Amino acid sequence: MSQRIISLLPAATEIVCALGLENNLVGRSHECDFPASVKQLPVCSEANIPDGLSSIGIDKKVKELLYDALSIYTVNREKIKELAPDVVITQAQCEVCAVSLEDVEAALTGYLDKQAQIISLQPNSLEDVFNNIRQVALALGVTENGERLIEDLQERVDIIRHKLKFIENKPTLACIEWLDPLMVSGNWVPELVSIAGGSSILAEAGKHSPFVQWSDIQEADPDIILVMPCGFSIERTMKEIHLLLAQLGFADLKAVKNNRLYITDGNQYFNRPGPRIVDSIEILAEIINPRQFIFGYEGNGWVKFSL
Repeated sequence: MSQRIISLLPAATEIVCALGLENNLVGRSHECDFPASVKQLPVCSEANIPDGLSSIGIDKKVKELLYDALSIYTVNREKIKELAPDVVITQAQCEVCAVSLEDVEAALTGYLDKQAQIISLQPNSLEDVFNNIRQVALALGVTENGERLIEDLQERVDIIRHKLKFIENKPTLACIEWLDPLMVSGNWVPELVSIAGGSSILAEAGKHSPFVQWSDIQEADPDIILVMPCGFSIERTMKEIHLLLAQLGFADLKAVKNNRLYITDGNQYFNRPGPRIVDSIEILAEIINPRQFIFGYEGNGWVKFSL
């Protein structure tokens, strides 16, 4: 009998689909939107943050909820009970990014008519993402599919590594994960930047994304600036790019002078530790080394922003 799966994490939904088990999905989170066909599934969670807030507004609301020990998301346990899952997939990586393990356990313990297996993912690196794929594949009984998927993804990574093997010059990148207050991308992003031929500033691989001062970015004066706000599309980021442009001395930065300011789709790529994490490496490779790589993401995954 096939397992009934609810995914409360966009990356997990993508993993399940990439493993060939999309037909087993019976429910999703409010954020799961890829592949597009999953949008027809029942929604099992909602955000406790109003739509239409600015970056600073979102940050304040998140901090307010966390300060009051409230969840940023609500789990619809009645809907989950109705869907009768065998497996529920969530995460323990970031309480801001998606429904947490704690929320799921609190909502479902002793509530469902049958015991569901709860799988919690907590990636901090590329290898962690691959291991998460193995973890999900093992739990869902498709280990061969998992190994085949990882092999395909690893092969794409190896192609980039091989082409850059003898390139010593690694430009510095400021990967901006939030515009107000300023935050740079940590976790897996510095590692992805390194694979793609760059060097990430102000954040360490495998560690949470830190808040920074504008003066820190000024002092580092990166060769390239990538704007990839968590959960934002390119269009959404464009609405607040003025926050960056208005920073003191912005036009004097090396990256700006050399026309190397880019906006990426953080929501669909960099913020999702699933199979498209390798797409994110390919996007970085296109941006950092345009002479060596053309994967075709420009216009969709990233755009160049000129003053």
